[in-house]
This record gives sequence, structure tokens and C-alpha cells, in this order.
Amino acid sequence: MTARGWFLFSLMGVVWGIPYLMIKVAVDSVSPSVVVFTRCALGAALLLPFALRRGGLLPTVGAHWKPLLAFAVIEIIGPWWTLTDAERHLSSSTAGLLIAGVPIVGVALARFFGATETLGARRVCGLALGLAGVAVLTLPHLTGGDARSLAEVLLTVIGYATAPLIAARHLKDVPSLHLTASCLTLAALVYAPAAILGRPDTLPAPSVLAALAGLGVVCTAIAFVAFLELIKEAGPTRATVITYVNPAVAVTAGAVFLDEPLTPTVLAAFALILTGSVLATAATAGPRRRIRPVPWSARQTSRAGGRVESLTGLPEERPGSTGQGDG
Repeated sequence: MTARGWFLFSLMGVVWGIPYLMIKVAVDSVSPSVVVFTRCALGAALLLPFALRRGGLLPTVGAHWKPLLAFAVIEIIGPWWTLTDAERHLSSSTAGLLIAGVPIVGVALARFFGATETLGARRVCGLALGLAGVAVLTLPHLTGGDARSLAEVLLTVIGYATAPLIAARHLKDVPSLHLTASCLTLAALVYAPAAILGRPDTLPAPSVLAALAGLGVVCTAIAFVAFLELIKEAGPTRATVITYVNPAVAVTAGAVFLDEPLTPTVLAAFALILTGSVLATAATAGPRRRIRPVPWSARQTSRAGGRVESLTGLPEERPGSTGQGDG
């Protein structure tokens, strides 16, 4: 992966590791619909003017409206509500840890849909190490969650794994700014009625307002543009490997802001996750090109010294020739 790809990967590993903490803070005071609407509305308000100034937004949306609609539903409209609703009953760390199953589901879906992205032994090993690290982190946290919340997170995982495949196959020519602005605008319009009906009676606490602002500006507007650029730079499967780093960030945020213990087990899991991420995002060497022998009938003889030239343009000795003239 290029230096630009690693920068985007590192950025996404951080900014999509902290939303779980912010969602947990916000959802304790406002409904999931209000959280999703505020997040999308803030992101759209920031990005839409730049997309309009750049030009070509409406023609781009009109030409790609079907995959764009599918991407918006599968990546934003569905998963953001299910994840937010699940965090009413699950801790932010548990939610972040469960989302780390996205790369595994992404690999399976990529194979199912016939993606041509190569998976070598190194990348498979990286995915396995990352999954092992997630398991080490997850097992102590999988307590206190009901079946509905776990199912909601599972639906979120499937959506997060599927959407990058749609973006890579059908939306790779769409500017990231146009795609993000249009999807966030659509999602905000969808959730506006529910957000109006479920709005709080009083102004939320400053911490809740700060969490909503962070979700909309940092974790949505900035992060989404960076994520789409990462998909174009590294491919959909490698891009989703950020979800191996996100749980580490989520656990760290819990330790810093919620005084959760940072145990040796957690540190060991960090090592597994980061090592797995490096291996899983490594480029796979392409297959070697085999030089097939050119049939004698396809070779062109040259009158110069009894030599022949193959279709590759390289001189060869004709069988039985000594390299001298035939006379």
C-alpha cells in the first residue's frame, strides 16, 4: 500500500474508533433517530456546499442513482440506526469490538460476488491474526447484551462489509465528495420526520451536544471522504481492515475517558490486531508470467547467417545450424 494509503488507513483507524464512545454518550439522552439525523445533517451541511461549488453533482447523482441509493441504504441509513440502537444496551467497547468482524465478512462477500482482488497467504494470515486479537478483546466484554442488540450489530457488520464492494465496483468514478454529500443528504431527509417526532423536550447536556457535533463533523464529514478515498487507494477488502484497528481505539478511549482497565490481555490483543492489519493490507505479488515456447511453424526465418527470429524478436539458432551460412 502507498504512503497515501497508509495515511488514510491510520486516519480512519482513529476517527472511526471513537464514534462508539460518542454514540454511547449521545444515545443515553436522545433517541437513535435523533443521533443519526444530527450526524447526517451536520455532515451534509459541511460537504454539500463544496460539492455544489465543484459542479457536476446533479448529473453525477442522476447517472449513478441506483448504486448510490444502494450504497446509502446499506452503509448509512440502515447500519447507523441499528448500531446506535444497539448501544442503548451494549457498551461502546463491546459494539466497537463486534464491528471488527467486518473484514472477515467482506472477504467472504468478495469471494461470493466474484471479486478479482487477490488474497495471498500473507493477507489470510493477517486476517486470522486480527480476528484472534479481536476475540481476545471481545470475550471478556460479551456480557450484558441481549439477542436483539447483538443481531443489530450483526446487521451493521453485513452492511459495512457490503457497501465498499458496491463503491469499488459501481461508484469508483464518482468523486468522493459528491458521493458522500449526496448520501448524507438523503439519509438526513429520511430520518428528519422521526427525529422531529423524537426530539428531546429540553436542550441536552453540553457533553451530549459535543458528542453529536463530533459525530457529525469528524466521524462523518471528514471520515467518510477519507474512507472513500481509501477504498479507491487500497481496494474494498483492505479498506475494511480499519475495523481491526477501531476496537483498539475504542478500548483506549474507554480506558482514558471511562477509567476502564488497560490490562496485559488488552495490550496483547493490540499487538495481534496491529500485526494482522499490516499483513492483511500488504500487497500480494501477482502471478509470474510464464514464457511459452513459440512453435517452430510460427517463427520467421532470416537469411542472415541461418538464424531465425521468433515472434518475440529475439534471434534463435535454427536446429542443426552451426551459426554459419547455409551456402
